Amino acid sequence: MIKVTVWNENRHEQKNPTVKEIYPKGIHGAIAEFLESAGHDVKTATLDEPQHGLTEEVLNETDVLVWWGHLAHDEVDDEIVNKVYQRVLDGMGLLVLHSGHFSKIFKKLMGTSCDLKWREADEKERIWILNPSHPVANGLGEYIELEKEEMYGEHFDIPAPDDLVFVSWFEGGEVFRSGCAYNRGKGKVFYFRPGHETYPTYYNKDVQTVIKNAVSYLAPSGSQMPVYGNAKPLEAIAVK
Repeated sequence: MIKVTVWNENRHEQKNPTVKEIYPKGIHGAIAEFLESAGHDVKTATLDEPQHGLTEEVLNETDVLVWWGHLAHDEVDDEIVNKVYQRVLDGMGLLVLHSGHFSKIFKKLMGTSCDLKWREADEKERIWILNPSHPVANGLGEYIELEKEEMYGEHFDIPAPDDLVFVSWFEGGEVFRSGCAYNRGKGKVFYFRPGHETYPTYYNKDVQTVIKNAVSYLAPSGSQMPVYGNAKPLEAIAVK
């Protein structure tokens, strides 16, 4: 059983009736529901809770943190960002969804602006599986097709992924690296593009499969932390 914390700003749900209608339990609630059905131990946390719901105790009990944010990236406290960053380096997995590309934590882990092109035009998105052997792609066909989504387009200002699993094509002609895997310290990070708040994307079964696969992939491996600094020789060094 993997311990998952689903973090969501939870602002659109309070401000936009369309989003509230699509996600009556919040985006975090919708994601938590299908992750629980997959047998994981799932908690949720939101921006306006004390410490954004990401207390030391919560983070220490989290194997994989799922992150969705959009309107209020700048309101996330830097102290919390630093704690999440350190937990990732220590082995916690981080799944960043959709507009979380511009979150403080993702930008800190990437070291770049993470900027991109975007457009809202109710256009088709076809997510091609570039690496069908990758664990996040388990159980998928050749592509995932979403009838309506927000467009994200290249250039996406991120480092080259350690593994590029998905690339999206949009009806307007753009393409986008939409499934990107990274190693950071002992931890792993996966960015998955779709999930605009005014579309029911997180009810799509293929999207749910990706997120469930990603949680399993990102779970800590249990490997020991490397030892750094001055090191004694393992073998005797001949005096010369």
